[in-house]
Amino acid sequence: MFEDIIDEIRRLFKKSSGFIPLHEPRFQGNESKYVVDAITSTFVSSVGQYVDQFEDRIAKYTGARFAIATVNGTAALHIALILAGVKKDELVITQSLSFIATCNAISYIGADPLFIDIDKQTLGMSSVSLSDFLESKTEIKDNNCYHIPSGKRIAACVPMHTFGHPVDLEKITELCKVHKIPLVEDAAESIGSRYKGKHTGTFGLLGTISLNGNKTITSGGGGAILTDDEYLAKLGKHLTTQSKIPHRWEFDHDMIGYNYRMPNINAALACAQLEQLDSFVESKRRLSEKYNCFFKDYPILFMQEPKDSYSNYWLNAIILSDKSERDAFLEYSNDQLVMTRPVWRLMHKIKMFSNSYCEDMSSSEWVSERLVNIPSSVIL
Repeated sequence: MFEDIIDEIRRLFKKSSGFIPLHEPRFQGNESKYVVDAITSTFVSSVGQYVDQFEDRIAKYTGARFAIATVNGTAALHIALILAGVKKDELVITQSLSFIATCNAISYIGADPLFIDIDKQTLGMSSVSLSDFLESKTEIKDNNCYHIPSGKRIAACVPMHTFGHPVDLEKITELCKVHKIPLVEDAAESIGSRYKGKHTGTFGLLGTISLNGNKTITSGGGGAILTDDEYLAKLGKHLTTQSKIPHRWEFDHDMIGYNYRMPNINAALACAQLEQLDSFVESKRRLSEKYNCFFKDYPILFMQEPKDSYSNYWLNAIILSDKSERDAFLEYSNDQLVMTRPVWRLMHKIKMFSNSYCEDMSSSEWVSERLVNIPSSVIL
């Protein structure tokens, strides 16, 4: 069976031998033209026309009123949490099955993650588990939500759209609204994905995306904050530019700021990639259809987009029977120079977060022992 899978992957990527990466970028548009233009302009750092263009274009593409370009998705999430009002020693609800950047951004503020289980269909935060937790272990006081066992304020809720598959945004958004918790979407992996026709990252108070080198589109390094709140957008741009007060020559700063602005040379690349995003997503969705058709003949579950969702299928994922079979396939496929990877180690099992408050993790544990990502690049 493993041999059949590798043969099918090689057939799909038209590569009978050699290395097949998990996800590599595609540069087939105006990337060189725009980057050379940025270099020629000499504006290659955090000021330049492409930064402004990217913010305008990504806002229009996602449907957000405002976008703030950042150096990466982690920086975007860090600032988004600050904008949402998260403070030191407060709690932020998130999922344990996530890339560590989610929890790192929470930790930068001195806040603590509070882990909720995932939904096996979305691979993201379970609205059912979130509802059960909020009903049984929180209370609302002074228009804020508090965790009863610890007495700490729950300052934000951060679901992550795993591998580009949207979480149950309708229910999670409503739960956060009822329980007075700001919703900050970690949409790092889901650019191009939609839930009920609306782009991920635009349902909450704020959302963040990533343009890392392994994402659906890339600027090498880069990210963005999305919001409909004009005040937060202006404050976010201020914070990401060292909180410098505009002046023709004076250097004055009115608060602690961050050097998080996306460089113009990266934004040039981002603008070119954004022009191809729809075609990239269409290609990735065609690949997922072919994978799904193939795996129907095997005792392996291919993860498909959830109900009411349009997924970018950033990384395709399969579910094997158990951890032993998962490990055997990982070893075989990588020996055959076909890159495959397990899901990230669960956050509550990592040393830094092992003492964080954690709800039942049954689904997260089940998925982590069985899931494997398989090659997912845009097929030329």
